[in-house]
Amino acid sequence: MNILNLQYEKYKLANGLEVILHQNKSLPLVAVNVWYKVGSACEVEGKTGIAHLFEHMMFQGSENVPKEMHFRNIQEAGGTLNGSTSVDRTNFFEKLPANYLELALWLESDRMGFFLPALTQEKLDNQKDVVKNERLERYDNQPYGLAWELILTNLYPKGHPYSWATIGFLNDITGYTLDDVKSFFKKYYAPNNASLVIAGDFDSDEVKLLIEKYFSGIPHADNSVQKDVHLFKLKENKILTHRDNVQLERLYLAFPTVKVFDEHDASLDVLSDLLAGSKNSRLYKSLVFEKEIAQDVSAFQFSGRFGGHFNIIATAKPGNSLDDLKSEIFKELDLIANKGVNENELVRSKNGIKSGFVFSLQNLEHLADQMNAYNFYINEPNSFAFDLNRYNSVTDSSIVDAVESYLKDPFVELRIIPASNSK
Repeated sequence: MNILNLQYEKYKLANGLEVILHQNKSLPLVAVNVWYKVGSACEVEGKTGIAHLFEHMMFQGSENVPKEMHFRNIQEAGGTLNGSTSVDRTNFFEKLPANYLELALWLESDRMGFFLPALTQEKLDNQKDVVKNERLERYDNQPYGLAWELILTNLYPKGHPYSWATIGFLNDITGYTLDDVKSFFKKYYAPNNASLVIAGDFDSDEVKLLIEKYFSGIPHADNSVQKDVHLFKLKENKILTHRDNVQLERLYLAFPTVKVFDEHDASLDVLSDLLAGSKNSRLYKSLVFEKEIAQDVSAFQFSGRFGGHFNIIATAKPGNSLDDLKSEIFKELDLIANKGVNENELVRSKNGIKSGFVFSLQNLEHLADQMNAYNFYINEPNSFAFDLNRYNSVTDSSIVDAVESYLKDPFVELRIIPASNSK
């Protein structure tokens, strides 16, 4: 099997469900991966977090599957399962012995087609409490936990689909009603808003019959939602200070950038690795080892369907100022803009990214999910070679161009300082 040129079959049921089949008979395992084309970007102000709530609700049982039995059925078959929510999509996935494939298809089809009959106020209240506790634990009561939310609400224009965190605001979570949940499900959790990837050891003819059996009777929904979202620039820098129950000061810099797979997306990924991807990276060597003014430093490019941003985060060592960290960070960005990067560090970074990329595809669940991702964003499940070539094509000049195009523009600066700090 050439892992950068996978053979697959793609077709669509009459109700709109996209099906992608990839056979890999090297092990008697199968991965089932469902993407619903709904994430927090589909929400509106005042109703944030409902997509993430559904990740929880969809494990609370359906008409023919009692609460908690989705987990139990898969685990007793020797499989694993989970789900996740992002700004753009919600996915559910299982990996299990190949002879239990029908079980996974039945479970996924039952919650796609027969979730509402099992929905109760008690289940909703229970999961609202779970999500509220998750929010309190991971955001409100977590050191530095509100940083992401503060950055998003200040970086993106008001009403932009990425201007709130996927978990949602606490008041919105508290206010969900049963009608909210029913309406959201009817609109987005339908076969014509979903794609199903099956990867692993299966017979193609048999699996098609099973898919027809379990999914073809589920009606499609009117879920056409068009968003016209353009890339944006900030008019001026936004400087924020947030006092928190932390010991060390931390600096966040966030720059508006590009959508996923856009020009410069891969260059910004490579740039983040060159800056802070390892102990040999520029900012790590400078701030942590040589000048010893930072406890840690990281960088990453976030990109989605409706926009993106580049982030640099550094935690100051005791006795050192965030001003010094900021100054050194911008010195390094200016150095790259003026002199570029050397061939050795660029090759090392690209090789590391390539190695991680290829290694991740050894995992059947990840491979199935990646096929769904490619299908969602660029309508071609077999885009592994294309994706990797984006990184192979990054050059010194493309990185310089990315820095000049985005990291010289106005940005959001967030400073998190100890609540006891009187400065």
